[in-house]
Amino acid sequence: MANSDVRAKRLTGAGAASTGRARLRQIQALIGGSAGRLTLTDGNGGATILDLDFTQDQTHSVNIPDEGVLFTSDIHVGTATNVTALTIFYS
Repeated sequence: MANSDVRAKRLTGAGAASTGRARLRQIQALIGGSAGRLTLTDGNGGATILDLDFTQDQTHSVNIPDEGVLFTSDIHVGTATNVTALTIFYS
């Protein structure tokens, strides 16, 4: 089995998904009965780096191309509207 530096964190609302500089690799989101929205910021209260809208009642998988999206502080979930559960994969 190969070694990997990819880690994962499951969240059910806003809050820190990682500590320190990280590259977002993938998101899996379970959306409830209404359309959902997810915003990820560079640290708590930092600039919005990623802002996604999702359709209702589905599980969505968002693959980030190339080397991922760089967060220089932390990957922080700023908004998780109608997001039942969220798993962030980062390195």
